[in-house]
Amino acid sequence: MDYVYGPGKNHLFVPGPVNIPEPVIRAMNRNNEDYRSPAIPAMTKTLLEDVKKIFKTTTGTPFMFPTTGTGAWESALTNTLSPGDRIVSFLIGQFSLLWIDQQQRLKFNVDVVESEWGQGANLDILAEKLAADHAHTIKAICIVHNETATGVTNNLATVRKLLDHYRHPALLLVDGVSSICALDFRMDEWGVDVALTGSQKALSLPTGIGIVCASPKALEASKSAKSVRVFFDWNDYLKFYKLGTFWPYTPSIQLLYGLRAALDLIFEEGLDNVIARHSRLGTATRLAVEAWGLKNCTQKEEWYSDTVTAVLVPAHIDSTEIVKRAWKRYNLSLGLGLNKVAGKVFRIGHLGNLNELQLLGCLAGVEMILKDVGYPVTLGSGVAAACAYLQNNIPMIPSRI
Repeated sequence: MDYVYGPGKNHLFVPGPVNIPEPVIRAMNRNNEDYRSPAIPAMTKTLLEDVKKIFKTTTGTPFMFPTTGTGAWESALTNTLSPGDRIVSFLIGQFSLLWIDQQQRLKFNVDVVESEWGQGANLDILAEKLAADHAHTIKAICIVHNETATGVTNNLATVRKLLDHYRHPALLLVDGVSSICALDFRMDEWGVDVALTGSQKALSLPTGIGIVCASPKALEASKSAKSVRVFFDWNDYLKFYKLGTFWPYTPSIQLLYGLRAALDLIFEEGLDNVIARHSRLGTATRLAVEAWGLKNCTQKEEWYSDTVTAVLVPAHIDSTEIVKRAWKRYNLSLGLGLNKVAGKVFRIGHLGNLNELQLLGCLAGVEMILKDVGYPVTLGSGVAAACAYLQNNIPMIPSRI
């Protein structure tokens, strides 16, 4: 029973947590088990091998912490760096801001490169800093791949090219919370040293697993990193990996079974097909926004996100009212504008186990809400634009051909 009942199904279009597919819900509907029995280590072993595939790595070592993305952030930082280490970190929205706050509270020397919200990371400034750092005082580059507050995706391949061009040994630490399993992500090819994601985003699980993947270079750095860590210590996990029991403390049994089912669904669809589906959803949403006569918060096409679209509203409209009306009248959940863009944008999340017809229902709801708040939208305009694109681009479902 819903805490606040509404007829029918809630249309969940925030950029996480996302819809959970029925097979995953059924997989998690089970009793507790002894995690020291042979069954859980056997399943964990396969999970560790399979999560490497979503990072597109063969050399990385994954860790699955019972935590959120925030905990995964802390694990990435404290296992590879020491207090006082200089790191370059990009501030482009609310979640990069929160990661920077964590970096500062952990006593790192954070060199913040700030951009206007709606823009991507300023890689020209990064190039200048790398070129000037002859002594290699920069120990890490920290970047959010996909900033969900503004719908901005950063180009990680370019970051790696800059590091290689200047022959700089800094670690590359990447927040892939709202990108991995939805956007193109290539840990090995792009030389990412630590990548992380959360179960409640494109994996389409409940919140509760923070997955961190470390390169051999990052594992080597962890041997000399002096930051205090206990719960998030990779070394504790590595000891139990060698023992074949895998867990230094109690995992969530139900979430592990859910992760098994979620990965099976992703692999059945094909990871590249999942990424292509998100591309279609992102493009369709942007076409709808354009048809409504509204603007994307993301200022350049090169930064467009295929997992979330932040929609700018006219100055006389409070975007918070759009989100409230969506939930109160239409049982539709949209994302609020956060911090600097509070009241200025609403966000449409289009990630996870989601198909095109579900998205069209969301877009239809948004049109009615815009009409409700006094915006002169032509009903059906955005849906028609999205339909025209999707009808020409949706492939046949492979398993049903």
